[in-house]
Amino acid sequence: MKTKQNIKNGLSNPEAESSNSIIDANDIRIVEALIFASSKPVSEKFITQHLSNSSQIKVILEKLRSFYTGRGIELRNVSNKWFFRTSPDLGEYLKIEKIVPKKLSRAATETLAIIAYHQPITRAEIEEIRGVMISRGTLDLLLEEGWIRPRGRKKVPGRPLTWGTTNEFLDHFGLESLSDLPGIDELKAAGLLDSQPKNTLSDDNTSYNANLSVLSDSK
Repeated sequence: MKTKQNIKNGLSNPEAESSNSIIDANDIRIVEALIFASSKPVSEKFITQHLSNSSQIKVILEKLRSFYTGRGIELRNVSNKWFFRTSPDLGEYLKIEKIVPKKLSRAATETLAIIAYHQPITRAEIEEIRGVMISRGTLDLLLEEGWIRPRGRKKVPGRPLTWGTTNEFLDHFGLESLSDLPGIDELKAAGLLDSQPKNTLSDDNTSYNANLSVLSDSK
C-alpha cells in the first residue's frame, strides 16, 4: 500500500488537513512530469489515466498551479488542457537573436571574388571583368554584410570610387590576410578558373570570375 502524505502547494506538509485534501504525493509528481514533458497542452482525461486516484485530478492541478504562481514558469489552463509557460513579465529577458546567414547570388559571389583579387577596383572595372552590368543591389548587399568598403577614388578622369575587402571578409572566410587567398593554380584545380583568361586589367593582374566556395573549403 502506497504511503499517502498531506500535500500543500506541491510540498510535504506534516500539519493536518481535511481528509478531502489528502492525496498521493507520487500522483503530484506524475502530473507535474506529464505536463512538463509534453510538447503540447495535455487534457485532464489523459492525465487521470496515469493516477492512482483519478478523482483527485482537479485538486492536484490547483495545488500545482498555486505552487508555480509567481515563479519563472507558470501552470496554465486553456479549455481543460494544461501546460507550462514562462511568466509573461520575463519575456524581455528571453529574447534570442539568431543570425541567419544570407546565401549570396552568383552575381554577388563573382563581384566579391573580383574585388578580393583586384582591389582596389572600380565598379566599371568589375563590370568589364564580368562582362555585364552590376545590379543595383549587389554592392549594397556586400556592404551590408560588411565584406567590402570604399577604398578611395582612382586618380583618373571622373575619379570613380574604388572598392576593397574588409577584415570581416577575412574573418568570415578564415583568412589571416589577403595573401592567403587561393592562387591561380588552386582555382584551376578546383575547376573555378578557365585555363586561358579572357580579359586582363593590367599586365600584372589576370581577371577571372572565381567562386568563393573554394575559400569556404579551405577554412
